[in-house]
Amino acid sequence: MDKKGLIESMKRSGALKSKNIIAAFEKVKREEFCLEEYRSSAYEDRPLPIIAGQTISQPTTVAMMTEALKPKLGDKILEIGAGSGYQAAIISEIVGKKGIVFTIERIKELVEFARKNLKHHGNVVVLEGDGSGGLKEEAPFDGIIVTAGAPQIPEPLKKQLKIGGRIVIPVGGTFSQDISVIERVGKDKFETTNIGPFVFVPLIGKHAWK
Repeated sequence: MDKKGLIESMKRSGALKSKNIIAAFEKVKREEFCLEEYRSSAYEDRPLPIIAGQTISQPTTVAMMTEALKPKLGDKILEIGAGSGYQAAIISEIVGKKGIVFTIERIKELVEFARKNLKHHGNVVVLEGDGSGGLKEEAPFDGIIVTAGAPQIPEPLKKQLKIGGRIVIPVGGTFSQDISVIERVGKDKFETTNIGPFVFVPLIGKHAWK
């Protein structure tokens, strides 16, 4: 399948709906975030191996999580789990030059991999560290997206979210999770919905899996 076919398939399935998110998928080249040996499979709707035992997520998963996050032009977004940098690249196109994406990765080799892949995305900052505690010095955020499964929603992330902002995070066990969407509707008030079961690598950190 080519990029156009993949995007049309995701639109038909309902995973991809918003014009700004569709435009981002049309612009970002997934093959640039894959290992050389998997580039011919870049537009198959499945996860692909990258380095350090990690994966680049299935395009449908990236689409659904981005739709749930609802990023918009000028937003400040925090991503936990940079991986290959593909999810950050999609969001960076949506928030534009007036927006910024901070993405935190704990695995050094992946930090370097993501930085290389994101070299043309000047509004993305890749940081090395434990993302489960968020990024207090840059808070509050319009949105926070977590690309690894957590046993619960880390409290620091909730505190670093703007009122009206959203956290999109897989929550559950180590083998399967439900993606939760948490909206901060007041100072100490949050509303949570789920968008379905998925399987992610575990989120490792002080406020997640040890």
